[in-house]
Amino acid sequence: MEPTPRKRPHFLPTLFRTTAFKLTAVYLLIFALFAAFVLGYVAWNAQRLLNDQIRSTIDAEIQGLAEQARQGGIRRLVNIVERRSRAPGASLYLVTTPVGERVAGNVEAIPPGTLDKTGESEIDYARTSDAIDTPSHAIVRVFVLPGGFRLLVGRDVEERERLGTVIRRAIGWSLALIFILGCFASWFVARRVLRRIDDMSETAHGIMEGDLKGRLAIAGTGDELDRLALNLNAMLDRIGELMAGMQQVTDNIAHDLKTPLTRLRNKAEEALRSAKSTDALRAALDGAIEEADNLIRVFNALLMIARLEAGRISDNMDDLDLSEIVSGVAELYEPLAEEAGLTLVGDVAPGLHVFGNRELIGQALANLVDNALKYGRPESGGEAVVTVAARRMDADIELSVSDHGPGIPEEDRGRVLDRFVRLDASRSQPGFGLGLSMVAGVVRLHGGQLRLEDNAPGLRTVIALPAIAPKPVETPTPSDPAVSTAEPNPAGVPSL
Repeated sequence: MEPTPRKRPHFLPTLFRTTAFKLTAVYLLIFALFAAFVLGYVAWNAQRLLNDQIRSTIDAEIQGLAEQARQGGIRRLVNIVERRSRAPGASLYLVTTPVGERVAGNVEAIPPGTLDKTGESEIDYARTSDAIDTPSHAIVRVFVLPGGFRLLVGRDVEERERLGTVIRRAIGWSLALIFILGCFASWFVARRVLRRIDDMSETAHGIMEGDLKGRLAIAGTGDELDRLALNLNAMLDRIGELMAGMQQVTDNIAHDLKTPLTRLRNKAEEALRSAKSTDALRAALDGAIEEADNLIRVFNALLMIARLEAGRISDNMDDLDLSEIVSGVAELYEPLAEEAGLTLVGDVAPGLHVFGNRELIGQALANLVDNALKYGRPESGGEAVVTVAARRMDADIELSVSDHGPGIPEEDRGRVLDRFVRLDASRSQPGFGLGLSMVAGVVRLHGGQLRLEDNAPGLRTVIALPAIAPKPVETPTPSDPAVSTAEPNPAGVPSL
């Protein structure tokens, strides 16, 4: 079925709801606040520095004029003030009588009461050359001269205000530029992310409608979306494998179980039709029970494999002495190997420990040995030996079962791990092709690896499991309850 084309949502409403746009907007706000703080701090420091320079200039001029007044009197001071007042610049001068009448200077109007307060102040004023209705702003200092005369010296702060205007304008333009660039960056980033998310959503929609071969696109940038796409693709691959396996299992069940079910029905029908005695009926029932037992074993194996693949048999795990397990399986199968005309050889290193389930590992190893006994006979009269080995290899422990039979072609070694796969087309040996599938499930559950290798000739099956250090053996002490009732040991060593 063709997937239904999915209409993309409108871009702008979706854009404003994206996480990328929201994060970029938050970063933009934080950066704008930080820029405003930095520029404001620079403006405040520049204004403070300019005010300090103005005050230093005023102090120096007052000290100089006061010295001139002490040396030459008021007349000399007035001459100097008149001369300086005519010079262009931002300096302000005013000399008044004790009652406030103007004697000399370039200041025409000041707020009432300014001359009554000595010290520094900021006032609005008008020069003699300016209109009265356009006052300016200045920092001034009033100094009392001998005889009660007043001397006002100041500096116009127009430069400071102009600097403040320039800085405020720079702050405004900077914030506006930051806002514009931030909006563009938010739009660009969110649009790029949104486009990839939309592509992922379309692919997921197609998969939900039945296109199981669809995969998420990888941009190759290695970013978080690429990593997400890679993990999702791996998940989809695994789901595809499981569904393909399920389909194959269904087909194989229908194919491989049809024969025993048909045989079971035929035997029952034959018994009903032709059995003339109790013994004949009993023999027919025994055959039917045997066929039913085979079917039960198949379904139990399928259930076990399904539970292994789902990881639901992770309980009952403990530190295991693998050397003991392998030796026990090899000893158990020695008589069966002799009956099959084969020699079973065990090569087990001592002290091999893993963390796992004893029954599952033993069953997996038994399946491998059973397969080797079925298919491990040499075709041309070679060495009829099956070797069961266990040894330490770096951080792993390798269990291997080797034979000298026909082996498995390299192109089929991955396929034989699937359920109901048998390379024996004639079905000359008993079995349903579930043994290696269960072994693969056990190995996967224990975090190991299963390898099928060429034994030249024959097959070498290897299970690699993570090795662990053995648990220390706790030696009971005389004070332990378990040994408190034991008879004392004259040698002072606890009994083992």
